[in-house]
Amino acid sequence: MPAKEKIIVALDVSDASYALDIVERFKEYVEVFKVGLELFIAGGPAVVEEIHKRGKKVFLDLKFHDIPNTVTKAALNAARLGVHMFNVHASGGTEMMRRCREAVVEFCLRENIPRPKILGVTVLTGLSQEILKGELGIQHSLRTHVKQLSKLSVEAGLDGVVASGHEVAMLRNHFGKNFLIVTPGIRTSWSPPDDQKRTMTPREAIREGADYVVLGRAVLNQPDPFKALELITAEILTA
Repeated sequence: MPAKEKIIVALDVSDASYALDIVERFKEYVEVFKVGLELFIAGGPAVVEEIHKRGKKVFLDLKFHDIPNTVTKAALNAARLGVHMFNVHASGGTEMMRRCREAVVEFCLRENIPRPKILGVTVLTGLSQEILKGELGIQHSLRTHVKQLSKLSVEAGLDGVVASGHEVAMLRNHFGKNFLIVTPGIRTSWSPPDDQKRTMTPREAIREGADYVVLGRAVLNQPDPFKALELITAEILTA
């Protein structure tokens, strides 16, 4: 996979026009753009459609987590939008994930449209071992929890997971080369610290086995975003 196809630029902004301006400026360098809660609430499905009109792919990062029936209906709407991939919280359980996948597969076969990749969200990069244990009451280690949620995702038939770079090597070794791993919390060596707790550089994440790295502030907040993207691409090429 070429370097530019491994980079997902996160459109974590509230202004749809600004988001589409970012897509226009970066579309020669990036194939996939992430639309998360902030932008989707602000701009709705029209934002996804506009990105598609510009010939780019969308990772719909809404992290569906509800009863199986509700998640399944939301997933079908994501498939109708033609997104490249979307995610669900693996902590929603195997039934939720399996029914979601089955419905999407059936719908896409019936409509003869490409099926989006479905990813299970493991543990958010903003969570630490201390939060997991002290606040959420999960007594086993963070790595064990990520592995267990990934196992549930595999059993439900999902394509892969969203996991921090610190768990990528473990997941790649355990689940094999065809297991899709999307890694957020990517920060360059020159990025300032923020609310992400389990971060990793692009080079490190790719070396560990990530298929995609998600970058937002690490690119968009730089004085020269294009130079930042150029340096990140070089990191990936030399990983």
